[in-house]
Amino acid sequence: MTQGDGTMKYMLIMRATDETFAEFQNTDFNEIMDSMGRFNDEMIRAGVLVAAEGLDDAAEGVVVDYSSEPPVVTDGPYGETKELFNGFWLLNVASKEEAIEWAKRAPLAGAGSKCEIRRVPSIDEFPQDNEWIQKEKAWRESTGQL
Repeated sequence: MTQGDGTMKYMLIMRATDETFAEFQNTDFNEIMDSMGRFNDEMIRAGVLVAAEGLDDAAEGVVVDYSSEPPVVTDGPYGETKELFNGFWLLNVASKEEAIEWAKRAPLAGAGSKCEIRRVPSIDEFPQDNEWIQKEKAWRESTGQL
């Protein structure tokens, strides 16, 4: 379903591997920031960028595992995961195809990295008579998000 302006939100989820990190290990930080900055600026000028964030090193994170009661909290990245979610862009575009075209142009997408593209449903797609949807819509309106 489209938003009121005929666009849809898509999240571009960047996934990197050990090979990706190794490939860019010796790349100058300013060069990385320059590449990412130019790409983000392109999306801003095109009017499609809603949000973008990179994530800290997975070794600094924790995992909450709900397979037992109480949930178990462990340090670091997921056990045997070969790909780690390391950042995202949230775009407001006309179609999945447009989101794919932006993803193809992402900088620093080295060996082994991937970009998962997922549509973000509009709040208008949920039952409008639901109390929690109504409360969320009111919150979004009060914060200028709707």
